[in-house]
Amino acid sequence: MNAEGLVEVVLPGRVEPEGLQIRHGAVPTPGPGQVVIRMEATGISFAEQQMRRGRYYDQPAFPFVPGYDLVGTVLATGEGVGPGLAGTRVAALVKTGGWASHVSVDAADVVKVPDGVGAAEAETVVVNGITAWQMLHRTARIRAGQTIVVHGANGGVGSVLVQLARVAGVKVIGTASARHHDSLRERGVLPVDYRAGDMPARIRELAPGGVDAVFDHVGGRGIVDSWRLLAPGGTLVSYGSASTRDDEGSKQWPVLKLLGRVWLWNVLPNRRRAYFFNVWAGRALAKNRFRARLSADLTQVFAALERGDITPRIAAELPLARIADALRLAESGTVAGKVVLNP
Repeated sequence: MNAEGLVEVVLPGRVEPEGLQIRHGAVPTPGPGQVVIRMEATGISFAEQQMRRGRYYDQPAFPFVPGYDLVGTVLATGEGVGPGLAGTRVAALVKTGGWASHVSVDAADVVKVPDGVGAAEAETVVVNGITAWQMLHRTARIRAGQTIVVHGANGGVGSVLVQLARVAGVKVIGTASARHHDSLRERGVLPVDYRAGDMPARIRELAPGGVDAVFDHVGGRGIVDSWRLLAPGGTLVSYGSASTRDDEGSKQWPVLKLLGRVWLWNVLPNRRRAYFFNVWAGRALAKNRFRARLSADLTQVFAALERGDITPRIAAELPLARIADALRLAESGTVAGKVVLNP
């Protein structure tokens, strides 16, 4: 196994994309309860873009290997792992470490990828799909006939959100730049240009009585507008602070401010709810429950992909060795879909 050789991308500090390093080494050996996955596809999500700037609120100390998720084939299994996993294509949510040709993870954390789904296609809906599914069905608990707002409707999470919502019979208002409006209309989304001025007023024209849920990855001052768009009984789901990506100073403070607003809105008398969604919530206190829920939900997402309810959007596929080009492309704001990395 070790003859293959390990290739991984290292983020040494706050650097430009060209500053990421390629490191070679020995393929890891799985420990008890672990598997080694030969990576076939990983990707660039917004989290890694923040990590490069030192802006992801709980990233590890530099240097480290980024990579929030991956898809690949189980190359080797450790003690206590059933033999049935060897040779199986699986997906894993890892937060860091995915930008490598071989990754060691706990066997309990992998989810089987259906035979009819390609590695790159599956990769587009691992972290994005889990986030979208859980926010829609576990946090906001959307129902057919409701109306929601999805900010960044053409983004990684947003594009999956709108597709899952439309399949569930939900009316979707999606914010995006004008160049993405035609593709949103094709998906049955009512587009609103977030650059055109007074975006909340434009959304109110489409939903005068307010909306049942708003999904906001932007954070910052605009979170107040998102809250005010809610109808009585509505739900705000905040899941990021994209507006602060290029800021200086504390990386925790923007998230702490969001958490403070959410807490305050929920304790004040009103008929609306607010949540800050974190895909890792509950893992530390109830690991088995977390794993069971993640496996069940990602299996649902893969099934939706197989049925055609979700169309995978791959902006480009590039090898790990071209990580600088891949990262610049992902950060350019010019592409639709996910930039996928392969060995």
